[in-house]
Amino acid sequence: MMRLCYRPLERCFGRRSGDGLLWHTDLKPHASGDFSMAVVQANSSLEDQSQVLTSPSATYVGVYDGHGGPEAARFVNRHLFPYLNKFQKEQGCLSSEVIKRAFNATEEDFIRLVKQSLPSMPKIASVGSCCLFGAISGSELYVANLGDSRAVLGRRGFDGERSKVVAERLSTDHNVSCEEVRKEVESLHPDDPSIVVYCRGVWRVKGIIQVSRSIGDAYLKRPELNRDPIFQKYGNPVPLKRAVMTAEPSIVTRKIRTHDLFVIFASDGLWEQLSDEAAVEIVFKNPRAGIAKRLVGAALKEAAKKREMRYKDIKKIEKGIRRHFHDDISVIVIYLDHQKNSFQSKGTVGCISPPVDISSYHSDGVADEPSG
Repeated sequence: MMRLCYRPLERCFGRRSGDGLLWHTDLKPHASGDFSMAVVQANSSLEDQSQVLTSPSATYVGVYDGHGGPEAARFVNRHLFPYLNKFQKEQGCLSSEVIKRAFNATEEDFIRLVKQSLPSMPKIASVGSCCLFGAISGSELYVANLGDSRAVLGRRGFDGERSKVVAERLSTDHNVSCEEVRKEVESLHPDDPSIVVYCRGVWRVKGIIQVSRSIGDAYLKRPELNRDPIFQKYGNPVPLKRAVMTAEPSIVTRKIRTHDLFVIFASDGLWEQLSDEAAVEIVFKNPRAGIAKRLVGAALKEAAKKREMRYKDIKKIEKGIRRHFHDDISVIVIYLDHQKNSFQSKGTVGCISPPVDISSYHSDGVADEPSG
């Protein structure tokens, strides 16, 4: 079944829209409910990647927000789920340890690729990706992440709570703009007064990057790469005594409860525009079909409003230039149905991943999926 992750299923399941940089799939089944996906591209090369793996026993969700280029996010998209599957089979079940091993194996493989590719592609040492993973296995919900992509649960409000639906953040933002994360990084490097620097309007690790955990960013994890003559000549070397970033994920495990309604998994491009509460309200108040696309649309409207533009004008801006208005945005909404039907009767078992580049996909002239 894992081989399905490598096939271009987006041509079967994806749908074009009025925005040439937007891809979405309205609604598909998983073992515990339904899910919806959407991606909008802003960068010249799409740096976000995402995927959903469905089977009768489990659902896997991945959102990978790349930086410095698309290579790391694409690598994670190809390798993380197979490692999870491999280690789960070895242990006999999914667990926090299985997830840690899969993250570590993916990281080590990418670092190995960086070292092999350095002579021909020095910039790959400075390419990285945030990594957000979610899994539903039986009644257990797992969320693991590196970086600042985010998973937010929508649940019914308890008696005494003012709202009918409550947003509950499940992931930890590893971004040094958060004081707690900044202090964590500083405590790990007490001998380095410039470990976190405020520059260009935000806090950054070594004045370079906002996230403190990722896959890749090898030059900030492997000091020897900064001494490599090729990287010194063509890259952006940073003198390091030791690694200043890590690939150790934060992992949350919890039982799915009857009041849990859905989980929104999204790259930070969504959360830069919408609060957790606003996103949860949109999902709660609207029909399921196309809900991920609706969230992307809401984020684009906010981005347009900030620039005193109209939403339809944002959609006309070409990739690359569009990055000045908003980031790549990837959204997956997973509904949690407690009175579920047989999964086999609801739909296809497999892995769905959007195109690796939305603009190239649309330029191929793939026909629209009929609506209705």
